[in-house]
Order: sequence, then C-alpha cells, then structure tokens
Amino acid sequence: MRAFRRLTSSAAIVDRVDVDTDQIIPKQFLKRIERTGYGQFLFFDWMKDPEFELRRPECVTAEILIAGRNFGCGSSREHAAWALQDYGFGAVIAPSFGDIFRNNALKVGLLPVQLAGEDVRALMEGCAGGAEITVDLERQVVVDPDGRELRFEIDPFSRECLLEGLDEIALTLRRADEIDRYEGATAGRVDTLSL
Repeated sequence: MRAFRRLTSSAAIVDRVDVDTDQIIPKQFLKRIERTGYGQFLFFDWMKDPEFELRRPECVTAEILIAGRNFGCGSSREHAAWALQDYGFGAVIAPSFGDIFRNNALKVGLLPVQLAGEDVRALMEGCAGGAEITVDLERQVVVDPDGRELRFEIDPFSRECLLEGLDEIALTLRRADEIDRYEGATAGRVDTLSL
C-alpha cells in the first residue's frame, strides 16, 4: 500500500446521498481475483449517462471525490474501495460513510474524510469548475480553494497505517522477528494426516 500524506487536486463532485456499493461497483464485476482493473467499471450504470458528474471535463484528472452523506452504504464489498482507488481517487470527502466501506477504504489506502454537512456543501460549491483543494493527513485538515482549513478526525491507528503505507500484511511483517522467535520456541504441531 502506498503511503498517504498530502494530496492536492481538483475534486470530482457526486452530489448524491446514500450512494451504495452496488452503485459504486455493480455485482457483475466482482468475479475478478485481482485488486486492479475495477476503475473502468466505477459507477458503471451512471457513467452511461452523458450528464453524470464524473463525465465532466474538470473531473478527468480529479484525485479527490466529494460526495453526499452515507457514501458507501450497502453491502460489504471491498471492491468499491478498490474501484475508486483504481479509477484514480486517493481520498473521498463526505458527511458520513457506510461503516464497512470506511474500513475497507482505510485498509487499501483510500482516505475517507468525514466533514460536517455544511462544510461538504461549501467544498462542493467552491470546487465546481475544477478548483483545487488539499487533503493533508499529517495535519488532519482539508484546505479549501480559499485557503480555509477544515479539520477532520481519524483514529490514530488508521492514521499511522496510512502515513506509513502499512496494510495488514505489512503490519504483520513488522513482527516477523517475534513470530520467528515464537515458532522457534514452540513445539511443532501434531501432524493430523498421519493419525
């Protein structure tokens, strides 16, 4: 997982509430076993509409997504976070997130930033037309196009993992010496196949 410290980019705006994981990545695309290649299917049904928000020219290079409340609700598919990240997003800003989506996003290095509804609305208005904002995880602030700083909270463990680029495997490997010592000092397991 890549480390996340600070991201400055234009923002794509999906001004819709209750965007569920089936809308983010429909079920017919969940057959792959890799974590890549899902970006092409992001918001698959909505992308067919030429008026859909992400089809606007200013959204083509956006690395930050601003969305309505309860973003990522619905089923527990981790593919939703994978699709957003594979499409090019590094952070999603919303007033609230589905709990499972939030956890899945943190595990893959996609930063979910929760801000008050009025702050999200002001960001949407300020970013219309391609204005840039900054998401700064080190300082835990979003800097709007006018330079105003909006503080956000994140639990210390998730923050450290994102700043250091540590997924669950990397966290386990940090303790490789301890694991080796334990295995070296512990009697071998019983071979149940020979019984």
